[in-house]
Amino acid sequence: MNLRAPLGRVLGLGTAKDGTSHWWGQRVSAIALLLLGLWFVISLTTMSDFGHAEVVAAIERPVNGILLLLLTVTMAYHSYLGIQVVIEDYVHAPGVKVLALILSRFTHVVLVTAAVFAILKIGLST
Repeated sequence: MNLRAPLGRVLGLGTAKDGTSHWWGQRVSAIALLLLGLWFVISLTTMSDFGHAEVVAAIERPVNGILLLLLTVTMAYHSYLGIQVVIEDYVHAPGVKVLALILSRFTHVVLVTAAVFAILKIGLST
């Protein structure tokens, strides 16, 4: 028994089988952001002041540097997935949609690369 519509069988159209991984990526990254965000808020509240020297000293601690890297990469990934859904749902012109998706990906890659570079530069400066 085939449950596909007759037109779908003729045209060979069906599911792209990509939605499940995208959905799981959003959910797992949201849970990771919840935990990492909790750590970030706690680490901010334990600082006595937000001066440059204290923030640099906090990032230089290995655990804080690693968790900050994880937070940054996870946030960029989650943001990319969310922006991708918005573009796919609300941009209807095919050329503009492809351009927006490419621009979104490049922007996220550039921003996360700059952030990771900055964190590593601070963390490894000792």
